[in-house]
Amino acid sequence: MDLEVKGTDVYGDEAYKVLFESTMSDVGKAASIERARIYLDPSTPLFVFTVILKGEPESKIISDAASLRTEGKDVFVSISDENYAPEILSALWQKYGRDRVDQQTRFDVVVQGGNADDISGIEIASGEDAKKEIIGALWRVIPEGIKARHNISEGKIITIAATEEIMTQELKDTATKLHNEAKGDAGV
Repeated sequence: MDLEVKGTDVYGDEAYKVLFESTMSDVGKAASIERARIYLDPSTPLFVFTVILKGEPESKIISDAASLRTEGKDVFVSISDENYAPEILSALWQKYGRDRVDQQTRFDVVVQGGNADDISGIEIASGEDAKKEIIGALWRVIPEGIKARHNISEGKIITIAATEEIMTQELKDTATKLHNEAKGDAGV
């Protein structure tokens, strides 16, 4: 991940760089970020975080994270991407009920009387949920007490502006300008 920090305090700039990198790593989002820019103006105060994702988050269905096979009236689901194991199990319980879904091992599930075609197309993660997770991670980097926030999300670019003052149109315009610069950098 390419990370640029622009601010007025050299010590603060470096501290935010470290905090941003460690937070994104801790929540498992660093690998999905191509480039990030942090604009810090503590005198206003205004904090703007813009990230360019490697790709626009897409919805995921069970067949993206598991293989399925039918034996008789049962469908065997072998989870290949453990990151989606809880979502797969939850989606199967919701559709078929707990009494028809048997989790044999951590990554092997049997759906009694299931239909493989129906199961393979069940959505387990939406692209919007992935963006919400990244926005949530960005909020963790914003200083405590900064309550006024403004989000801009277009395609694979997400910008969050934050201030402890009133979120004026001028502050929103600064965030929009930085967001548009990122769009230019990303070729959007």
